[in-house]
Amino acid sequence: MKTIIINYGAGNIQSIKFALQRLGVEAILSHDASAIRNADKVIFPGVGEASSAMKKLRESKLETVIPTLTQPVLGICLGMQLMCNASEEGNTQGLGIFDTEVFRFSENVKVPQIGWNTIQNLKSPLFEGVRENEFMYLVHSYYAKTSSDMIAESEYDLKYASALQKNNFFGVQFHPEKSSKAGSKILENFLKL
Repeated sequence: MKTIIINYGAGNIQSIKFALQRLGVEAILSHDASAIRNADKVIFPGVGEASSAMKKLRESKLETVIPTLTQPVLGICLGMQLMCNASEEGNTQGLGIFDTEVFRFSENVKVPQIGWNTIQNLKSPLFEGVRENEFMYLVHSYYAKTSSDMIAESEYDLKYASALQKNNFFGVQFHPEKSSKAGSKILENFLKL
């Protein structure tokens, strides 16, 4: 099985690579469109600011490749947010895979949300063997609004989508690679899809 982590200069790539190695999978880092299209599984990471990350995607010509992929694709953190229609961060147009928008948390809470939070209403094979209210590790100032694509939610100031799915596309706001056994189980489930 060929697993590719998209390497476009805006990802937390090494920690994901190590998490997959612990599951016995040697992932390939690549920004090559044809290699990405031919992979069995694709992971789309993201760390940093939305408009800068989208600029890097466009420079790599990947903004047109990712939405056309037919194999299982997993967006992580900013990767998931970029798969939405748009983000308030830097007034960024997203890839339009998930039909929802991304907004900044209000001033009522400490931003960014850093640390452990629970996920509820789990609705996907991605969460097989993961308990309701399991804790996941998050670092984010922006959130995806709840929508029909939501397969898990969390609460921080308000309820938001902590995971999304549409067809072969999956996205998680949390970092499964930093979320202990439950996060590892989610990565394992993704690799089995």
